[in-house]
Amino acid sequence: MRNMRKIAIYGKGGIGKSTTTCNLSAALAHKGLRVMQMGCDPKADSVKNLMGGENITTVLDQIKEKGDELTLDDIVFTGYKGILCVESGGPTPGVGCAGRGIISAFEQLETLNVFEELRPDVVIYDVLGDVVCGGFAMPIRNGYAKDVYIVSSGEMMSLYAAGNIGAAIRNFGSRSYARLSGLILNAKNIEDEENIVKAALPEIGTEIMQYIPRCPDIQASESKGGTVFEVLETSPMHQIYLDLAEKIINQTSGDIQRSVV
Repeated sequence: MRNMRKIAIYGKGGIGKSTTTCNLSAALAHKGLRVMQMGCDPKADSVKNLMGGENITTVLDQIKEKGDELTLDDIVFTGYKGILCVESGGPTPGVGCAGRGIISAFEQLETLNVFEELRPDVVIYDVLGDVVCGGFAMPIRNGYAKDVYIVSSGEMMSLYAAGNIGAAIRNFGSRSYARLSGLILNAKNIEDEENIVKAALPEIGTEIMQYIPRCPDIQASESKGGTVFEVLETSPMHQIYLDLAEKIINQTSGDIQRSVV
């Protein structure tokens, strides 16, 4: 059985984390990998751009509706390029704990043996990074994710969140959990942005993995409910995301094997 690559993408809300993750998933799929993306945010909109702009039913909603009769087909949907899409979901706003909801979703996936049954080459958890507590830290605990990547711009609050995420990972790292493997700079065209981010790297505890320039192609593809690969055949952003995918593949040589999908 092939080894499964387990990745968590963290970042402040509104930084473009889910957009980056969807395009990364598409790039990995184009490289011949069987990819699963799981959204770990109560908004449940992580995989929208892989599903033609449509939201999918969440794990928590299906638990409430079907209980013990829940099956994988109820919560795992096939999107662009065969990417397996899952959304954890969350409680009604103002009622319940979003972190606890993520924990319940993970427990349900374990009960259904999702990874053994579907055998993805790469699993990507897309996690809200404004807070790193309870359920939001679930992907970097107990072996769910091996490598963590932070999406940030040069904006102060984005870098502040990145610093908190880095500190949390260092704390978990002492217990042999996930490691911080790089920062993805999702540029916002701030003056001297790259140097601002580089100055913050020692405190965050990582290096820049990939620079993603601000490009109207990303917004154009989002408005059509897809990734740049699906919507824009000739976008220069293809190579940016393919380069990121290749770096992630090569970062731990031998963890995954490319397969035909």
